[in-house]
Amino acid sequence: MREELLQVVQDVPVPRHEVFPFFADPANLEGITPPWLEFRVLTPAPLPKGEGALFEYKLKVRGLPVRWRTLIEAHVEGERFVDRQLAGPYSLWHHTHRFEDLPGGGTRITDRVRYRLGWGFLGRLAHALWVRRDLEAIFAYRRRVIGERFGAPGPAA
Repeated sequence: MREELLQVVQDVPVPRHEVFPFFADPANLEGITPPWLEFRVLTPAPLPKGEGALFEYKLKVRGLPVRWRTLIEAHVEGERFVDRQLAGPYSLWHHTHRFEDLPGGGTRITDRVRYRLGWGFLGRLAHALWVRRDLEAIFAYRRRVIGERFGAPGPAA
């Protein structure tokens, strides 16, 4: 299957130095993940932070239990971090989180996810039928929660 790209951009009226630490703390991931995924961090506290940190998660995808292992492969304090799936449902999952100052204040949050399912024809079919829509729904939920958390509620883009 070819590599896919999902990019979501959201502006919040909060300075980057307040926004970045929230996202860089993996303990906050459960709160911005839709409840229907039953997402749980398995890595024991205190959770590691920064480049080289490894995390184990469990979740349900359409009711099926999935384990996920992630590596933070890059971390530039206050600007960006990148998580890469080491084990899980995708043959590629590379998620870049970028944070930029907005003119006049606030922060632009950009999520850029490169992903590939694998599984040949079945992967292409699954992607066409539900994977892309599910990812868009997950990020729409995340966008709403982030908007509420940082004072900028609004519809998903």
